Amino acid sequence: MTDPVLFAERGSSWWPVLWGPAFALAGLLFELLTPGPVHAWTWLLVGGALAAGAAVWVHGRRRLVSVRLTPDLLVQGREELAVSRISAVAEVGPQVGARVLGGSWTTPKGTAEVPLRLADGEVVLAWARDPAGLSAAVAARIGEA
Repeated sequence: MTDPVLFAERGSSWWPVLWGPAFALAGLLFELLTPGPVHAWTWLLVGGALAAGAAVWVHGRRRLVSVRLTPDLLVQGREELAVSRISAVAEVGPQVGARVLGGSWTTPKGTAEVPLRLADGEVVLAWARDPAGLSAAVAARIGEA
């Protein structure tokens, strides 16, 4: 049985994987419409290589930049934080040198910081593309709202 998800953000969608084959198709069509040789196999290999590279990138983003809040856990990238350890989210200011959740030195690009105070008094930085949504969901879960 899985816990219900109270807040979630995927690190990326899968549609960027289609960019490479689309560019390769455009290149092939350009070659078909212009005089000269047509390198169909080359364009097929280029489209496949670009799609494979994009698939690796998307898979990494989905693992390392995803956010999920359940009744028991806040998952930030590779790190899981028990919700029972969170004591406050409202009126917690970011502190210089606060640890960033997820195992990185900084918050991921395109996200904003959400400072959390833990039960032991430590302030950590959660992050989300929708920081107000994450703050509201955490506050509702810990009984602050």
